[in-house]
Amino acid sequence: MSGHLIDDSPLTSFHKKLALYSSGGPFIDGYALTIVGVALITLEPALSLTSTEIGLIGAASLVGVFVGGMLFGYLTDRIGRQFMYIADLIALALFSILSAFAGEAWQLIILRFLLGVAIGADYPIATSLLAEYSPKKYRGFLLGAMFVVWAIGAAAAFVVAYLLRGVGPDAWRYLLASPAVFAVITLLARLGTPESARWLLSKGRAGEAEAVLKQMLGPDATLADIEEPEDSPRGYMTIFRPEYRKRTLFVALFWACQLVPIYAIATYEPAILKQFGLAEGNTAYLGAVIIQIFYVFGSLSGALFVNRGRRKLLLWSFAISALPLLGLAIIAQPPMWLVLVLFCVFGIAMYSGQCLEAIYPSELFPTGVRATANGFATGASRIGAAIGVYGAPHLLDYSVQLTMLVGAGVAGLGWLVTLLLAPETNGKLLTESSAVAQPPRAVAEAAL
Repeated sequence: MSGHLIDDSPLTSFHKKLALYSSGGPFIDGYALTIVGVALITLEPALSLTSTEIGLIGAASLVGVFVGGMLFGYLTDRIGRQFMYIADLIALALFSILSAFAGEAWQLIILRFLLGVAIGADYPIATSLLAEYSPKKYRGFLLGAMFVVWAIGAAAAFVVAYLLRGVGPDAWRYLLASPAVFAVITLLARLGTPESARWLLSKGRAGEAEAVLKQMLGPDATLADIEEPEDSPRGYMTIFRPEYRKRTLFVALFWACQLVPIYAIATYEPAILKQFGLAEGNTAYLGAVIIQIFYVFGSLSGALFVNRGRRKLLLWSFAISALPLLGLAIIAQPPMWLVLVLFCVFGIAMYSGQCLEAIYPSELFPTGVRATANGFATGASRIGAAIGVYGAPHLLDYSVQLTMLVGAGVAGLGWLVTLLLAPETNGKLLTESSAVAQPPRAVAEAAL
């Protein structure tokens, strides 16, 4: 059996199932983030919310994702992927259900924060596990597909909200509890998922790693079929060492520049469309659903084209997505058809590059700190997104055009960050894309 079997493997049913189960977290993230926006239609009058409370409720889960990503990415590298892969979903279901029983704004803010912690924990767990089992040829598509599911989750939230529109003033309770349904389904599907053989080998647990390989690849599999150095760097501060610092800065910044406009628009999309004139009856819901469908197409296009170049895809994604937001900012009283078209163009362009949020952190860092890097990038990006979600209601109170202009500026900043910092990792083994040149001191010590 030849070396690099995991990297050179054909796409199997195991890979497809693992990708599907790993996508449960991003689906719930997209769903849970978006559902709070539509729940606000009945939640705001029910709890007599102020603009500040609305902003805090919208941003609380993003701050929670920051904490969850920062903490549990590192913990996942310490104790393994398998246990955390299940435990975070139990917490996610619990906090979703408790949200339905909130009676005051501060209770909902705390519960949305805790929900975000669970979501933030899932990103580094799921992306690391999937990356470490994915064949080189299909890694970009499988990781990218996770963020197609994010967009599907966001679209599903609007569909569910539309179906529950006749429930009455307590509709928000059902909407905020509904992520628990998807969390339980995902949890049951993930039961029995094996530990990462790469992670086991990086921890020196060669016997367990070989047993997992035989389970996944057949009785003839050996450790020769996986290339993974046993001295993979470990520790939270590793990702800030000189050889990784530029990569850490890049993944955190580009991810944040994507999520600031994405999350702000997704959270307050019905309110934004109403300000542009789409406010009759249920048409704001329907308009949001139409836009979300195009967001799904955008995510799918990114997953399909990512193997043509990671850096190229990200540059085009930022450049094109800035233009429709700029158009919405400068065109006075645009007709509704143009508003919908421009939002659809924004979604297709921005969401096409969203798949790289899973791919770049997984490919640029070694196994010992892969989940740590994913967790840090997840957390850092959500701080920017939380600022955007908190600030969006205040900007919208002032001017929807100004809100769009700020979004265009953030997309432009993302393009500049990509131009200056983005490497190309397409077509490389994980050990190749995550490798770095040793600093001069380390080279000198190795020569002694």
